[in-house]
Amino acid sequence: SEQENKQCPRCHRFFECNVASIALCQCSEIKLNHKQREYIKSRYDDCLCQDCLKELDHELNGEK
Repeated sequence: SEQENKQCPRCHRFFECNVASIALCQCSEIKLNHKQREYIKSRYDDCLCQDCLKELDHELNGEK
C-alpha cells in the first residue's frame, strides 16, 4: 500500500497519510470549504493530521 508516515507540520505528531487512496485517508472524513483549504495551504507545506484539521475547521468556522 502507499501509506506513508508523515509528521504534522502544525502539531508535530506522526500520522498515516494514504496519499495513493485519498478516499481511505484519515483526512477524507473532514469536509473543508475552499476558504479553509486555502488558509491551510498558505500556511503549511504538507498534510495535517486529522486532529489539526478538525481544530482548524472549528476555528475557521468561529466555533470553539
